[in-house]
Amino acid sequence: MKTFQKPLSSEEETCYIAMLQEEDSDKVREAKQILIERNLRLVAHIAKKYVNTDEDMEDLISIGTIGLIKAVNTFDVTKGRLVTYASRCIENELLMRLRTKRKTSKEVSLYEPIGTDKEGNEINLLDIIEQEQIDIVERMETQKNLGKLVSVMNRVLTVREKEIIARRYGLIDGEEITQREIGKQYGISRSYVSRIEKRALEKLRMGFSEQT
Repeated sequence: MKTFQKPLSSEEETCYIAMLQEEDSDKVREAKQILIERNLRLVAHIAKKYVNTDEDMEDLISIGTIGLIKAVNTFDVTKGRLVTYASRCIENELLMRLRTKRKTSKEVSLYEPIGTDKEGNEINLLDIIEQEQIDIVERMETQKNLGKLVSVMNRVLTVREKEIIARRYGLIDGEEITQREIGKQYGISRSYVSRIEKRALEKLRMGFSEQT
């Protein structure tokens, strides 16, 4: 990982924060640049908390740096120390990115159609595993679809594919886990897990169509 500059001392930080209030735009720009550069070590420290996600460390630092820039641009000295405020902004930026990526990743796979119901409407994996059971009719239809899903999984997927899909989407205990976590469990890379997951979902889609 790249080497970052030493953090500012309290006195130096106070000096550069005061420069942010100057009318001279060059001084303000200089102060912002120094405050950002000398707090990049803080970004790296916070980013380390998320190394077990699907993001690379360099990407995490880039995302966290966006939060740091926002912090420097919006900091109010009456709110306390910059490092405290910046930490919250960096953390928020990282969490927002990870939540967005996770949601998008699910939409790409879970919302892809894998078959049709008895009325010809498309069914996707999310419909089956997250359908609300409002009344007995819907409950029965959900159980029917779940049974159909299990049947198709047993018929078209390998043992490893079934295990990965079940763990990835919480079909065993309701707890979803990331591709990286699955990779650690099986001793394979996250990208390989992604390929297995994609292939398995394609098999399910075809299997559902054949069984309809």
